[in-house]
Amino acid sequence: MLARLGALRRQMTSLTSATNPYAKETAVAISAVLKASLVADRVFQKLVSTDSVTKDDKSPVTVGDYTAQALVSTLLHHHFPSYGIVGEEDSKDLKTVQQKVLSDKIVHFANWALDSQAGTDQDHSYWSPIGKEQRTETEWHEAIDRGNAESAATGRTWALDPIDGTKGFLRKGQYAVCLALIQDGEPVLGVTGCPNLPIDFEDNTSSKGTLFVAVKGQGAYQRSFDNEQLTPIHFAPIGSLADASFCESVEAGHSDQSTNARIASLLGITKQPTRMDSQAKYCSISRGDGDIYLRLPVKAGYQEKIWDHASGTVLVGEAGGIVTDMHGKKLDFGQGRTLKANQGVVAANKDVHAKVLRAVQQALADK
Repeated sequence: MLARLGALRRQMTSLTSATNPYAKETAVAISAVLKASLVADRVFQKLVSTDSVTKDDKSPVTVGDYTAQALVSTLLHHHFPSYGIVGEEDSKDLKTVQQKVLSDKIVHFANWALDSQAGTDQDHSYWSPIGKEQRTETEWHEAIDRGNAESAATGRTWALDPIDGTKGFLRKGQYAVCLALIQDGEPVLGVTGCPNLPIDFEDNTSSKGTLFVAVKGQGAYQRSFDNEQLTPIHFAPIGSLADASFCESVEAGHSDQSTNARIASLLGITKQPTRMDSQAKYCSISRGDGDIYLRLPVKAGYQEKIWDHASGTVLVGEAGGIVTDMHGKKLDFGQGRTLKANQGVVAANKDVHAKVLRAVQQALADK
């Protein structure tokens, strides 16, 4: 028993040890995502849960997006000033008179976050050099605009989606803060924070707030927001494809759900799909809550953004899965800010990925 506990403890600490070539990047990325997750939840509590917004008002998630990017960019730039950042947002629209109120809210929440701790003392320690001094609107806009890198093809570049899953955020469903490190066009580190995802998906009483971490060659792990112990995760074994389950987007506009249903039929899968927003789907299948994630384009010419898939791709690969596009090609993160060399996404347990891919191609050929 003691030997087994010792082995598990070694697994839990391996990502911050000398055996991890990205040990500091991993620790800083965890700290950044925890802080962004904290401020996203704060924005929700203050701007959404008060019922002060209309159904179609997206301004709270806009505030959350910009604030999270400003904070993450600030920490990453301090610790790794030579690394580029491909972020979803820029501050151009915030500099108009019409958006002054929005900009003021971003400054308010960003400064609140500087004075607030996210995660454990160890997690928070990476923020100590940043300090708690309140920053100006100009400083926060500059932080947002550090996410203006145009490519991750060479060197080390971060890819950031500050709040993935807009509608999930607004309905208190699933959303995620997604950060990946890409080296020479290949994701090597992924950290995904899911504030509303429980540690145990089948136990509604388990605490919410789950962080997923994966490093190329080092495995995939999950932890709670307030406990830095990492627990290894992996895909669930599949005895028969008929017993597998799909994980797909809530919004029909994000993926071709009718084709997904046809693919399930071809594979003999009868279970209803689990639908959730954001890269939480990558996290879900990686720990065995589901088995297959498909994101098939609903309109011709659509190009996926690299920040929507970089962290999830590392996680799936390290958990025992494979991610390709719908033609079986590896996702190419070195083509700019989009996956312009790919169409769609197919992620599944490595033991069944080839069969799933054949069903995808047959279903598309039958359309």
